[in-house]
Amino acid sequence: MNLNRIFAFALMALPFAPLSFAQAPAESEASLAKVIAGAHRTPAFAVRDPSRHPKETLLFFGIRPDSHVAEIWPGAGWYAEILAPYLRDKGVYYAAHFPIDEKTSDAYRKSRLGFQEKLAKDPELYGKVVVTSVRAPEHTTLAPPASLDLVLTFRNVHNWVVESGNDREMFRAFFDALKPGGVLGVVEHRARPSATLEDMKRSGYMTEDYVIALAEKAGFKLGARSEANANPKDTKDYAEGVWALPPTYRNGNVDRQKYADIGESDRMTLKFIKP
Repeated sequence: MNLNRIFAFALMALPFAPLSFAQAPAESEASLAKVIAGAHRTPAFAVRDPSRHPKETLLFFGIRPDSHVAEIWPGAGWYAEILAPYLRDKGVYYAAHFPIDEKTSDAYRKSRLGFQEKLAKDPELYGKVVVTSVRAPEHTTLAPPASLDLVLTFRNVHNWVVESGNDREMFRAFFDALKPGGVLGVVEHRARPSATLEDMKRSGYMTEDYVIALAEKAGFKLGARSEANANPKDTKDYAEGVWALPPTYRNGNVDRQKYADIGESDRMTLKFIKP
């Protein structure tokens, strides 16, 4: 289907007034819990729930079954397995993945194609997913302008700082896609407050101040913070940076149990509002 026609359909389906993100109704919470517990989820993904707290995180961001949501760079589809079926009947889920062009690395290309293959194998779950591309400044139309209730990004900010240097342009693209009152939800590896930009580039951990400043420069206001994804065991002082920890285990079998005992990284969970 033509992408412009999909966007036009999505715009026609938008509610006439912005949704309230103060608190998700009880039925929204129950349906989200049911999806998270669903047998459709990849076992290797579901085992990460105690580290990633998908229910608490998504409810904090204010998701509802009728929300129009874009997830940025969904990778292999960890959150897609939750968002796609949750939003299937009443909402819209845009999977804003890596673009495929001459600047796309082999790893990112493989990730995008693998994601599309995953969707194609289960049209009952994923047939309504709208796959778009985002990588500012070349690709910024992740969804129709001012159409979204939520933009969600999980552990991606460091990529835009370390690899691309396009973090400001990416946050501006998120701002443009959200309707007034819409929410940008950010989960990111959290550095010590004293970390320098070079520390952040080397380690993959970002300071909260840096992420908040990025969002504010794009026009957002900080709405709230959550400690749902905090991990006090994470000392953030590994030679391989955040990638020493699970699920990456960049050191292979060297000290693997040590890193397994620490668990996934300490993460900030920030909710920003588009005025």
